[in-house]
Amino acid sequence: MAERRAFAQKISRTVAAEVRKQIAGQYGGSPQLLKNLSVGGNTASNAVPLTEAVEPVDFEEYLLTHPPVVESGPLRDLLEFPHDDIEVVYVPRECRTLMQAVPEEGDNDAHVRDCARSYTEDWSIVNRKYHKLGTGFNPNTLDKQKERQKGLPKQVFESDEIPDVSSYQDDQDDLKRRSMSIDDTPRGSWACSIFDLKNSMPDALLPHLLDRAPNEEIDRHNEEQRKAHRHRELFALHPALDEDEPIERHSVPDVPKEHFGQRLLVKCLSLKFEIEIEPIFASLALYDVKEKKKISENFFFDLNSEQTKSMLRPHIQSAAISTLARSGVFSITYPSQDVFLVIRLEKVLQQGDIGECAEPYMVFKESDAAKNKEKLEKLRAQSEQFCQRLGRYRMPFAWTAIHLMNIVNSAGSLERDNELEMPLPERKGSWSERRNSSIVGRRSLERTTSGDESCSLTSFRPATLTVTNFFKQEGDRLSDEDLYKFLADMRRPSSVLRRLRPITAQLKIDISPAPENPHYCLTPELLQVKPYPDSRVRPTREILEFPAKDIYVPNTTYRNLLYVKPQSLNFANRQGSARNITVKVQFMNGEDASNAMPVIFGKSSCSEFTREAYTAVVYHNRSPDFHDEVKIKLPASLTDHHHILFTFYHVSCQQKQNTPLETPVGYTWIPMLQNGRLRTGHFCLPVSLEKPPQSYSVLSPDVPLPGMKWVDNHRGVFNVEVVTVSTIHTQDQYLDKFFALVHALDEHMFPVRIGDMRIMENNLEAELKASIAALSSSQLEPVVRFLHLLLDKLVLLVVRPPVIAGQIVNLGQVSFEAMASIVNRLHKYLDAQDQHGRNSLLSSYIHYVFRLPNMDPNSPSPGPGGLGGSVHYATMARSAVRPASLNLNRSRSLSNSNPDISGTPTSPDDEVRSIIGSKGLDRSNSWVNTVGCKGAPWGSSPGSASDSSQAMERGGNRMSSHAETASFLQTLTGRLPTKKLFHEELALQWVVSSGSVREGALQQAWFFFELMVKSIIHHLYFTDRLESPRKNRFPERFMDDIAALVSTIAGDIVSRFQKDLELVERLNNSLAFFLNDLLSVMDRGFVFCLIKTYWKQVSMKLYALQNPTLESLRLDFLRIVSSHEHYVTLNLPCSLLTPPASPSPSVSSATSQSSGFSTHVQDQKIANMFELSVPFREQHYLAGLVLSELAVILDPEADGMFGLHKKVISVVHNLLSSHDSDPRYADSEVKARVAMLYLPLIGIVMETLPQLHDFTESHNQWGRPGTTGVDDHEADANSMISQTVAMAIAGTPVPQMSRPSSFLLNPQNTRQHGSFSAESSRSLLICLLWVLKNADEMVLQKWFTDLSVSQLNRLLDLLYLCVSCFEYKGKKTFERMNSLTFKKSKDMKAKLEEAILGSIGARQEMVRRSRGQLERSPSGSAFGSQENLRWRKDMTHWRQNSEKMDKSQKAVRTRAELEHEALIDGNLATEANLIILDTLEIIVQVHPGHAEDNHHLIIATFCQGLCQSPSQRRAFWGGS
Repeated sequence: MAERRAFAQKISRTVAAEVRKQIAGQYGGSPQLLKNLSVGGNTASNAVPLTEAVEPVDFEEYLLTHPPVVESGPLRDLLEFPHDDIEVVYVPRECRTLMQAVPEEGDNDAHVRDCARSYTEDWSIVNRKYHKLGTGFNPNTLDKQKERQKGLPKQVFESDEIPDVSSYQDDQDDLKRRSMSIDDTPRGSWACSIFDLKNSMPDALLPHLLDRAPNEEIDRHNEEQRKAHRHRELFALHPALDEDEPIERHSVPDVPKEHFGQRLLVKCLSLKFEIEIEPIFASLALYDVKEKKKISENFFFDLNSEQTKSMLRPHIQSAAISTLARSGVFSITYPSQDVFLVIRLEKVLQQGDIGECAEPYMVFKESDAAKNKEKLEKLRAQSEQFCQRLGRYRMPFAWTAIHLMNIVNSAGSLERDNELEMPLPERKGSWSERRNSSIVGRRSLERTTSGDESCSLTSFRPATLTVTNFFKQEGDRLSDEDLYKFLADMRRPSSVLRRLRPITAQLKIDISPAPENPHYCLTPELLQVKPYPDSRVRPTREILEFPAKDIYVPNTTYRNLLYVKPQSLNFANRQGSARNITVKVQFMNGEDASNAMPVIFGKSSCSEFTREAYTAVVYHNRSPDFHDEVKIKLPASLTDHHHILFTFYHVSCQQKQNTPLETPVGYTWIPMLQNGRLRTGHFCLPVSLEKPPQSYSVLSPDVPLPGMKWVDNHRGVFNVEVVTVSTIHTQDQYLDKFFALVHALDEHMFPVRIGDMRIMENNLEAELKASIAALSSSQLEPVVRFLHLLLDKLVLLVVRPPVIAGQIVNLGQVSFEAMASIVNRLHKYLDAQDQHGRNSLLSSYIHYVFRLPNMDPNSPSPGPGGLGGSVHYATMARSAVRPASLNLNRSRSLSNSNPDISGTPTSPDDEVRSIIGSKGLDRSNSWVNTVGCKGAPWGSSPGSASDSSQAMERGGNRMSSHAETASFLQTLTGRLPTKKLFHEELALQWVVSSGSVREGALQQAWFFFELMVKSIIHHLYFTDRLESPRKNRFPERFMDDIAALVSTIAGDIVSRFQKDLELVERLNNSLAFFLNDLLSVMDRGFVFCLIKTYWKQVSMKLYALQNPTLESLRLDFLRIVSSHEHYVTLNLPCSLLTPPASPSPSVSSATSQSSGFSTHVQDQKIANMFELSVPFREQHYLAGLVLSELAVILDPEADGMFGLHKKVISVVHNLLSSHDSDPRYADSEVKARVAMLYLPLIGIVMETLPQLHDFTESHNQWGRPGTTGVDDHEADANSMISQTVAMAIAGTPVPQMSRPSSFLLNPQNTRQHGSFSAESSRSLLICLLWVLKNADEMVLQKWFTDLSVSQLNRLLDLLYLCVSCFEYKGKKTFERMNSLTFKKSKDMKAKLEEAILGSIGARQEMVRRSRGQLERSPSGSAFGSQENLRWRKDMTHWRQNSEKMDKSQKAVRTRAELEHEALIDGNLATEANLIILDTLEIIVQVHPGHAEDNHHLIIATFCQGLCQSPSQRRAFWGGS
């Protein structure tokens, strides 16, 4: 039966006694294996199989009972986490504008104040200062490798110095060298057989060559030479592992910010007509034809000359600079082939319809100006008269449209003719628009339009467009529906519009991608955007987008705009003269004329804000359509008196005596609030013939007021649309109701009117719970927009239960359910997720926004006082002093409204009691003492609660220990001060949840875990509990809940991994990250017990079902937990397992060789350090788990684990490469302590020796046999190190084993279990070399002392394999491989062309391949007999030394890259060989004074093998 390895004995396949009996029989009493079997004694009860986790050490207790011996320095820092490990940082949010957008001062309601706070308060960020030192941010990546490789010395090798002759000549010289005897050459130099000695220069004499020197002096000198100029970081010379984004890396979410789509800068340069007789006013807007939607607000611009503008001077006193803009930045979130830029022109109202007014522009030509001078003067005089009399009124004039994507796709032409004459794209299949995954949903983005070019607006060349033709505006075709028909028609080749007679003009426009930070820019609210160097410069306006589809981005800035869009009016049935109709729009806060508010944005060349706006007039039309858009700045707080007043006027175009300029012909209005909610949408309003009566504003015009006359018998005759873009008004009935009830609780205002309901205090609880439950029915878009405020309010309801009708209402459960529902909706419908399935919107909320609600209800937050302020670092340190500006008021345990109760506790214990809150939830379903660790149970904080209170809680019902009297409750005017801790309540609700709620929480467990961790950290800081020991930080009930939670989730992972792997992977990773976070804040021994709980459940499942998927999940879990930045400290690197400083080598004898290690206590400590013993795994807990997993998975008899070899090796490789570059471990003594955690790796790799890839196979000529099929004696004869001979020389009997311990003796037998890939073997060997390089030499010496000859032989074989693995390949090899790669790519290209052109099909290719008829690759010789295999990366021996190429780039490397690769490879080979020589030196020093020890013969033979390879020989041995 095949030999089994040391660690395999601990894999629990059968009972321990049978295992020992079986293994003892197989190995004939192999000392190390028997030693591994029962560590620390010979009783089976003490052995714990490697598949099971041992009982962890009580970490905190250990630190208390083992005070550090070292006072300070790097070693001292290994013992405990640094004091400044975690920071709570308040960072002012970046403001785009010079002035922050905030509501105007006034009596704003609670909701407005909350919104303003939410949009202005500082980010609250928990910063783990040393987090970047964990393996998740391993510097052993390609982008950082070159930085670490700077300054490497150039190593010179003989293989690079050989003249570049043909390979045939190389072979001949090689044969000549081998056939030449020493006697044939005077000096025995290989060069003598090639060069003419008579003409060659003599070598320089070697000084002191024959001088006598003591051996100790020679050893010391050699050691100095080896140690000099060594590269400190071994992994900097080793390429990074070929793997995707590390699973243990948590990407920091993006900062929440205002959303912008792809931005387009449009500059309006000039507008010129054939004749210039009057001012022309222009506006731009974007329209999406397919969606039939206007997708931007209007941008009004004025290109008139100053002389022309002066015609309107009586009507425009002064123009604000913000209205003089001629450039606009448009944002397009959903660019498509259906987007048009529509330009509308208006002129001053005059007598006559549009056709008559446009006629001169179509008839007169600029070239005929002299001939038509008199007519033009007459027209100009008429225009001046109209401007003076009717200057405030406009009339539609002309329009045109630009197909935006035509410009973008063909940008580059500088001057263009009429846009309509540009070639239109043919219909070619489907169009897929650009996806912006951070803001759009999975199902909301698929759209199909014509065209197949890219819709990117960010990279096209700027274009200057000249529009030469405009269409006359038809008076009866002003509606948006008519416009969409025209735009659709424009894309047809036979456009009806082409046959129309155009108005000739020249409009020059620049269209380009908007710069990232344009200067002199104004927001839609006219706030100046940074940078804004000079307020006198003509600004650029940002044009607000009306997205074609929903955008899912949380609100981050204050915005409160209203757009009023009159659409049509029907006065056909109105009596009297009403033909030239305009609508005056006013925003009123009362019913008097003076109550019109100056909140209407001006258009162009006018004042910034006005009190009224007029629609354009269609001449002699009793039922006009409108295309106007009135933009209003909404007041932050609205009342029942706020309304929009529409006044309809008939404008007299002819000047007649006794005829007023405007005659009111109707009135209507829209109240802004209805039952407390903003009214928006489409309205069809009746119009009153008379001025509305008193108190009309609180009623709708639909209500028939007595005594009033209405147009058309009170039917709706005026169509208008009201749209809001607001971060105050949710526009969702469910959200409105929820916020209204929460604010009613805050202000204790009853009854509450919501819709048609009057909610009294006695039914408020039921309504509040119903409104929380109904949040799942709200629209997703407003939920996302108000996500931060919504989650804040739900958290507030959990930690500050409201008092309703004198009773505390526990809303923890219903709030938890609502949060689970919201989180799952976002996950389901939004695509913005990282590799761990974390929604970016939610993770950014946790990272930046979430904070514990302040204990003082009057303070907005526990952050810095006020709404802004500088950065404050609240460092979690023992000496931390909180800035005075932090308006915390965190110690008030009772409401300040009660004058009889002190506001400040008298002691820290009182403070703690005030914070540990009431738990009014049934605990009968919760788990208690789920996790048991050795030692005392996890105690609660001494000041957490009284004994009687704890007894009450443990009995199943957590009630407050505070005495809340009736008189106290009567004094409350809202909600109790903070009575509950959010993380405690969250854990409790999660544990007791069931059904769909629990399933929802499991689906997004990461969210609740991260929320809990941030709550814990905030709680520890704000209560100054960082001074207390970790065991006393949390009450026992919370520890029980966490233990129960981890236990049940581990159970879910084990039970569901075969049914729903995607969910289980997310759950597994989330749990691992949670425990990783807890290691920073909780009792670390308790967290180790949680890890053990998980491990135990997975092990039990694996025992019953050998499944590599479950093992892979456990590996992911372990890798994430082990990525903690203080991983080394968590493993107690200075524990009692550490040996004395200078262990004395024991006397070697045949007896000690056969019996393994010495039985002394000191020897046992050494043994425990090199084996996965129970003491080792207990004290170095995480390292023990990592190495145990490595041992278990690399076991050749582990069923189905072969595919996990690379994964488990990469875990170890990642850890070691991280340690190697960690500045904290730069000191050699510290690094030796770190290496001590990995000493068992040496034994594990020795046992895996037969499975490692044989790097010596291609170098048979250098002494190692690579052939198979020979018998043992032949193999021994050919072997450089024959085990039989070596043991005979040493006087040791040859053990009768079923397979030789040296893997090189019989390759055929030793490969029966399958080899590792070259890449995995290489990674494992570099890890071994790192341990040998950095481990304490005295410890290694002591262990080598106790190795038997067979074990030593195996170690030497392993070192020889390392030599072959990291052998320098030479520059010529790199160049040759590069050329082969190039030739291979050309061959692949030729075959691909052949397949595409049809000369060979896939079927014929497969048949030819199967029959071996494919032409052999010229690089086949590099792969042995693998010519018919596909290109396999694990067969590519030089792949590990080459940089990973971007697949889009060619694989052929430049000369500089090849030189760099050779430099790295040479340094790696040098360092590897020096490590091996260091190790050999230690072995040689083990028995310096005993003649019977014959290890020297073995080592001498080993060194002889090394010297045979010219690629290992340094041309200059004196260098390093």
